[in-house]
Amino acid sequence: MTSSFIQVLNGQPKNPVPIWMMRQAGRHLPEYLALRSQAKNFLDFCYSPAMAAEATLQPIQRYDMDAAILFADILLVLDAMGFNVEFEKRIGPLVETIAPDKPLKQVPVETAVSRLSPVYETVRRVRQKLPFDKVLIGFCGAPWTVALYAIEGRGGTDKSVARSWAYLHPSALKNLLDAIIEISALYLKGQVDAGADAVMLFESWAEGLPDNVFQQIVCQPNAALIARLRDLGVTVPIIGFPRGAGTVLGNFVSSVPVNGVGLDTSISPDFVNQTVPTNIAVQGHLDPLLLIAGGEALDQRVRDILTAYKHRPHIFNLGHGVRPETPIAHVQRVVDLVREGV
Repeated sequence: MTSSFIQVLNGQPKNPVPIWMMRQAGRHLPEYLALRSQAKNFLDFCYSPAMAAEATLQPIQRYDMDAAILFADILLVLDAMGFNVEFEKRIGPLVETIAPDKPLKQVPVETAVSRLSPVYETVRRVRQKLPFDKVLIGFCGAPWTVALYAIEGRGGTDKSVARSWAYLHPSALKNLLDAIIEISALYLKGQVDAGADAVMLFESWAEGLPDNVFQQIVCQPNAALIARLRDLGVTVPIIGFPRGAGTVLGNFVSSVPVNGVGLDTSISPDFVNQTVPTNIAVQGHLDPLLLIAGGEALDQRVRDILTAYKHRPHIFNLGHGVRPETPIAHVQRVVDLVREGV
């Protein structure tokens, strides 16, 4: 029997709607913090199938979410490609950068895929323990977002250096994006072969781009990645998340063949319903800060989002990830409200 989650991604509205939350496995859970303390660093955590599988399953065990998302990181692809990747406390990821006038340093694709084999083992372990009616979502960073880290070396910037490559170094940028597309496609295929039921492409840094540049470095590479996945025989549903797309969200859904689209915090349901075809599932966009605040405002916003999308395929989620200071009771409250339906 197909789960309601997959039915929604196949274009069928459901009531109640399925629910999961980005970063549902993470620092707001005491069991996660206890587990994390056993790893020597974050990369070691991601590459340890026993620990990564346990982290993936924790929010299912606590909240009974409809989907688990693989515990990993979008920068594992760069690590596998041979870039030096480190995670510093209170700073975040630091990545070895590339220059536009030098050849792209890259290990052979087969070697990169092999380096990611612990992730596939994590997927196998999770799928074995996950109830049959729960979906396992595999994922990777979308091409532009991953490329941005290789160019700028970290997040939290104004992204002007990476964005300038679209104008000043288009050939170098295309070479980088093409390399990321190939390894990402093989990486996702490995996840699906190991048991992932759907996959998600996290285009976390899609905001602030002119429409023509958005088409060039977001839409076209995402579409190319999906085409490569389909060529490889991957048939599972795909969710795209062009965070911050704003008024060019329509460009994304019209040119990138996704089954579902993630919605960030700032976009309005009215705009979404006018822009996104009703055969494409929508997912998001509850404010993670409201999830922290709780109370009647949270309850009302959850009900408003459910009502706004009651006539179309909808997966309840946040506009960004669960933050570390989020009260567990507030997450449970949202799950309970969604289960009530509309």
